[in-house]
Amino acid sequence: MADQLTYAFITPTALRKGRTGGILGRLISRSGLELHTGRVFAPSAKLLADLAATLPNQPKTAAYLKALVAGSQSLVLVLKGEDAATKVAAIVGNDASMGGRGETLRDTFGDLVEEGGKVVYFEPGVIAPATAAEATAGLKLLADASDAEGGILDAAASFSGGAALEKTLVLIKPDNFAFPSTRPGGVIDLFARTGLALVGFKPFHMSVAQGEEFYGPVLDFLVEKLPDGRAQWESIVAFMAGKRPSECTAEEKNAPGTQPCVALIYQGPGAVAKIREALGSTNPSNAAHGTIRKEFGTTIMINGAHASDSVENVARETGIIRLQENDFKTKIAAGI
Repeated sequence: MADQLTYAFITPTALRKGRTGGILGRLISRSGLELHTGRVFAPSAKLLADLAATLPNQPKTAAYLKALVAGSQSLVLVLKGEDAATKVAAIVGNDASMGGRGETLRDTFGDLVEEGGKVVYFEPGVIAPATAAEATAGLKLLADASDAEGGILDAAASFSGGAALEKTLVLIKPDNFAFPSTRPGGVIDLFARTGLALVGFKPFHMSVAQGEEFYGPVLDFLVEKLPDGRAQWESIVAFMAGKRPSECTAEEKNAPGTQPCVALIYQGPGAVAKIREALGSTNPSNAAHGTIRKEFGTTIMINGAHASDSVENVARETGIIRLQENDFKTKIAAGI
């Protein structure tokens, strides 16, 4: 069977309450599917209504989508693989699978309140199409709207007190994607405790050329401190991109690498410092308990995630990996 694309729509409530990591981790680990692409959306009323119309067998979900406040930020994950729609639908659940003991994502991360036999509150947490045809219809709508209604968004209105806000960059490193597991979701779970807003999300493959530029400031330091400094630097680039710079032609350097990463943008007061604190020391053995590198890192290089260390480096690093570019649309167009 050929690979399919399908999607999971993480609702504004689930995104705001930090449920994204748990949802993502269970989707990847239980389905074995590839996290193909993803994007943060602030969907219009029309997009929400059109998306609702593609889910004819989920009337509560359709009503929920149509009632959402336009512009409420949500996250769309696109998964790829054999029989993707059926697998994801079974993991996510539907209108009828929210009263059990956590077998589905909706049962675990959604909210359902009934009084006198009537539903008085319905928040699914995550939504998925039931069939490949529904997935294709929804993905076409999302791709068409992805420029105008998605990207790196602004959550300033969700913060009170007039504090100055920052945005910062996180890369979930390739070691978390060695096999389908809950690790990427676990990393996001620990970042969620910062109280920051997740306003950007993009799976990507770093090219060798991007790796050289991204880690360029490290090269001089390693060469000065270590006799094999350049070799160590090339190992870092190879870990992130899949190949050592000295082994590549110019054309190969500019091609997308082989190692999957996910770029995240967080926003809020003191975002750079808060994310760095949650990340922990570069060396996992020195990192504090409860930090990402303590829980998910193994070496100085294979340490779970990267986070920008200054506002200036946020701008530099997001520019290098071209985070503003919308490949959500092109990946969907190529896959459906």
